[in-house]
Amino acid sequence: YNEYKSYLSTMGKKQHQKDKMYITATEWREQYGGKKQTVEAKFKRLPFYCCALSLQSFEHPYCTRDGHVFDLSAIVPFIRKYGMHPITGEKLDSKQLIKLNFHKNSDDKYHCPVMFKVFTDSSSIVAIKTTGNVYCLEAVQELNLKPKNMLDLISSEPFTKSDIITIQDPHKLQKFDMTTFFHIKKKLKMVDEDDEEAQKRPDYTLKTTNAEARATLEELNRTYVPPKSTEKREETTEGESSLPKFYRNTTVGDVSRGFTSTAAPRATQNKLEEKTLTEVLYERVRKKGYVRFVTSLGDINLELHCDQVPKTCHNFLLLCERGYYNNTIFHRSIKNFMIQGGDPTGTGKGGESAFGSTFPDQFKPNLTHTGRGMLSMANRGPDTNTSQFFITYRSAKHLDNKHTLFGRVVGGLKILDAMESIPTDSKDHPKTEIKLVSAHIFVDPFTDLKEEMINEEKRKKNEAKETDEKKALEGVTLEKSERAHSTGVGKYIGKRKLKHVQEHVASGTRDEDSNTVSAGLTRTKILKSSVTGLSDFSSW
Repeated sequence: YNEYKSYLSTMGKKQHQKDKMYITATEWREQYGGKKQTVEAKFKRLPFYCCALSLQSFEHPYCTRDGHVFDLSAIVPFIRKYGMHPITGEKLDSKQLIKLNFHKNSDDKYHCPVMFKVFTDSSSIVAIKTTGNVYCLEAVQELNLKPKNMLDLISSEPFTKSDIITIQDPHKLQKFDMTTFFHIKKKLKMVDEDDEEAQKRPDYTLKTTNAEARATLEELNRTYVPPKSTEKREETTEGESSLPKFYRNTTVGDVSRGFTSTAAPRATQNKLEEKTLTEVLYERVRKKGYVRFVTSLGDINLELHCDQVPKTCHNFLLLCERGYYNNTIFHRSIKNFMIQGGDPTGTGKGGESAFGSTFPDQFKPNLTHTGRGMLSMANRGPDTNTSQFFITYRSAKHLDNKHTLFGRVVGGLKILDAMESIPTDSKDHPKTEIKLVSAHIFVDPFTDLKEEMINEEKRKKNEAKETDEKKALEGVTLEKSERAHSTGVGKYIGKRKLKHVQEHVASGTRDEDSNTVSAGLTRTKILKSSVTGLSDFSSW
């Protein structure tokens, strides 16, 4: 019968179904290895035995009235700092926390102490508010709610139905969705002070070390001394402090940051970006610098392009002023190429700039290594200038845009010839020591410009002071001229002026009605009025 039934099914209306020239999506997925449909969870839930704040397994569990469980060491500092519920963001006091009593079996797993059922992610877990004991929901329903025995199953303390707190309901797992936690969305973190201090130690990330490495780290901790800051701060003299502040044409951007970022403080007024005095000097310098090298073979005079590469020249002048190059040697000399110096160690591996750290290159199209006696900076790569320099014996165009050219020899080329003629060893070290005894500064345009600025500022202040004194003196004179000379009307008029006015009035006519002068005493021109009767209206 079964064979006959299968025969009929093959001979039915679907007998040619497999003759189609395509495959369905189901056939591709099930028979031909197509992509399988995967059931993905809507969210990654937090296990019931984990603290909802630290997201780690709890040791001293406490819960709130809504059933969220926290560890005591995590929730108390959070409430002290923020005073809110970590999950909902509502106000929360530490007195509202309820201590929970979880029980474990012999396998160290949480279980119900009455029915001995092991708690899983699918268990219904409740707690009694008055005692803090944790049970499965089935035990409370069967032994408390149905028989109306509202006594705790362990301590026999009475409780009400409203004292039952749901810790986990497998049908309502949204409370374990970590993406909805308030402290995660707002990135509220509690930093442990001990852990923060531990992170500063170099061995914080080391999990395991052997005995040799451990001994080395202990020795390092005992003997390590943090390096001093090599950054040279600008020393402000009394004259420099009198200079006004200089500003760029750009602002510091406080308003835009406060407008677009919630982390930046709010600002309503733009402030211009302040310049340092050194930056102002670099912009305003227009002169050349001149230095003399006193060497063991003779003197060499150098001209510095301070107006074109100011920072490089300033570094060189500062080192010369500090005596940094005194009693150093030219440690490298290559015939038909260059001679190098500026390293106090004499090895070619030392030296530091006047600013403490390296400073960037400064290239100009008109400053090229063309000709003999070009003064340029030695470096270990781009933007690694320190104190070392070299002087060329001949043109070296291949060094353009690789080494900063900042000066040239303007006197003492014969001394440079004598340096080139000294033989060297296989490492290009001169066999006869060439010493740079001292460096003397003839012209320092940065110092001169600074003094000019200070003097100009003093001159402006003196002029302003004289102007203020003059105005004050004029005010005193004006006050003296307005003092009273007599009492009554016209008391501020001087005696001479009053006498002159009285003589002028005596020579004129008087008003017959009032027998007084027609005009006031303060006017310089006295108006005369003549009365001829009603027949003459010319004075009207």
